[in-house]
This record gives sequence, structure tokens and C-alpha cells, in this order.
Amino acid sequence: MKQAIVVFILAAVVLAAAAFWFFSPKEPLKPENLLQFGIILLIIGFAIFVGYKRLVSIRRGEPAEDELSKKVMQKTAAWSFYISLYLWLAIMYVSDKVDRPAHEIMGAGILGMAIIFALCWFVFNFRGISND
Repeated sequence: MKQAIVVFILAAVVLAAAAFWFFSPKEPLKPENLLQFGIILLIIGFAIFVGYKRLVSIRRGEPAEDELSKKVMQKTAAWSFYISLYLWLAIMYVSDKVDRPAHEIMGAGILGMAIIFALCWFVFNFRGISND
């Protein structure tokens, strides 16, 4: 129960920080800022979905983690790591050709890894895992 509540608290803190960042600009908003805020909202939505799923499982009396959820998480972690390696290779290739500060490129890479993890989790959670 505590883990599910912690997920909601962290999501609220991140949402508050992102809202503060978004609504107090020193300069006019750029389209890339809207894209970044959208990605942050997508990640927060994923966290709220996971927290809600945990709360429902706790109320049903199901264990916090069973063998299937562990296997889904293991498969998700493996695939998202593998895909993220290619993401970072692409970022290294593109970073020489783009005139952006290094912290923006690193931030884009980290957000890309989070999106890849979320997409892999959705695929394996809803499509299922074959018996290996």
C-alpha cells in the first residue's frame, strides 16, 4: 500500500515542478518546450496508471508481485535496455550534426529511454509473453 501511495506522491511532485517550469517562463514558449512538457505528462500518466493498478491489486488481495509481473518487468527491462543502446548510438551520431548544448541532448536521451521503457512495458503487459 505504501509503494502505491509513494508513486502518487512522486507523480504529484514531478507534475508540480513541471507546471512551475512551464507556467513561469522568462522567455516566450517554444514548440520544443511544449513537446518536452507533453513527454513529461506522458511519463506522469504512466506512473499514475501503474500506481492505480497497484492500488486495485492491493484492494483485491493480490500479491504485490507475482511471477508473471516479475517476468514482464524482466522482459521489459531487457528489451528497453537493448533498444536504448541503439537510441544512444543515434543520439551520438546526430549530436555532431546538431548545434545543441550537451545537457539538452542528455535530457532528450533520458526522456527517450523513459518512453522506450513505457512502450515496452505496455507491449509486454497487454500483449503477453510467450512461453520460452
